[in-house]
Amino acid sequence: MPEEAKEKESAASNGIGLRNERSLHAALKQWVSLPEDRFEVPLGGYVIDLVRGEQLIEIQTRNFSAIRNKLKSLLKQHKVHLLHPVTSEKWVVQVDTSGQKIASRRKSPYKGKLSDLFEELVRIPELMAHDNFSFEVLFIKEEEVRCRDGKGSKHRKRVSVVDRRLIEVVKSYNFKSTKDLLTFIPANIAQPFSNKDLAAALQLPLHRCRQITYCLRKMGAITLNGKKRNELLYSTELEA
Repeated sequence: MPEEAKEKESAASNGIGLRNERSLHAALKQWVSLPEDRFEVPLGGYVIDLVRGEQLIEIQTRNFSAIRNKLKSLLKQHKVHLLHPVTSEKWVVQVDTSGQKIASRRKSPYKGKLSDLFEELVRIPELMAHDNFSFEVLFIKEEEVRCRDGKGSKHRKRVSVVDRRLIEVVKSYNFKSTKDLLTFIPANIAQPFSNKDLAAALQLPLHRCRQITYCLRKMGAITLNGKKRNELLYSTELEA
């Protein structure tokens, strides 16, 4: 078997192919692409979503754990740009079991925030400190397609999410270094600060602020600065 064929065969088992990707992934790939980009390129045993010159572009809609090893491997020799969508608005589309007929369409009360990016970034925070890594968040409006097939999760009453469809990219946010993510720490917050202090300042749930401080600490953007009762204290004023 020729070497090129072997690499394609190996890569097929380590990346998302055109036949297997969902609508949202495919739509975002088209949205970000430029005329000279190459799609689905086998490289080092993986499949790369887009190759633009010397830069590799990966799109991951969720579950960063699934691409952690892939990114770490590629970053050793390549510049990698990761795109991730955060849903600002969502419409829920109910389809029949054939997937062809729409039973209903309603706007979800869900309102995403940019800080939702830490839900996934918490799985790969140390990569933000790598010189070859950059991260882009796309704020989107989407349709979530559901089917009452009895195979979904209990909390969704066994309704499956069968697809996600892009409606619009509202805005994009680029994070090229750990300093860019420090914008999530208010400039006027008293130092040192706890997660409770951060939650009050940002009007965010405590669990989200714990994700923020965990990520920033792993990136080396903030440091531990003592403890107050049972609360860890953090500081953006790094030691020289």
